[in-house]
Amino acid sequence: MIWIAVAIVAAYLLGSVPGGLVLGRLVGVDLRTQGSGNAGATNAVRARGAGFGIAVFAFDAGKGVIAVALLPLLAGAGTWLAAACAGAVIVGHVFPVWFRFRGGKGFATTLGALVVLSPVALAVVAGVWIVVLVLTGYVSAATLCGALAFPVFVAAADHARPPALMVFSAVLAVFLFYTHRSNLVRLARGSEHRFRKVWLLGRGRG
Repeated sequence: MIWIAVAIVAAYLLGSVPGGLVLGRLVGVDLRTQGSGNAGATNAVRARGAGFGIAVFAFDAGKGVIAVALLPLLAGAGTWLAAACAGAVIVGHVFPVWFRFRGGKGFATTLGALVVLSPVALAVVAGVWIVVLVLTGYVSAATLCGALAFPVFVAAADHARPPALMVFSAVLAVFLFYTHRSNLVRLARGSEHRFRKVWLLGRGRG
């Protein structure tokens, strides 16, 4: 039992090292004072360009991979523990103890966790994310649609799937909607930032 607790706590502490803030310090920028004030990859792109944003995304996704692939081995591999570590690393990313509980919104770390938990679900979530992003230009809308697609896919694809994955997907969807609540407000007001370079329907509109 002690090793289960160690694995979960370690996942949270690992998540509490946000790529945007760590890499930002290396280049002399605090993402919490730039753009939307968020420490995630999307704001990193706005603040320092695509290269920096990709680096932040890779860093944060890597945390999810490590937390789910390696930490459960401390107490023996198991789906419930892997899901718990996935949840802990995502919560750590959003509420990092090392950075006054102000981190990112959790999507990149979620994708990293899905690499190990369910590669098929990852493909579905990523596919939905890309389609919605191209059609709308809104990263937040794409993320929320991807979050919804995860539990829908798990529930519909196979009734024999581990209950832990179903529970994790449902809780995660609610959590990601919570972390994106400000984006929902801006979407409703029509003031959300749109990436016009990837917005297929917006090409040629100036």
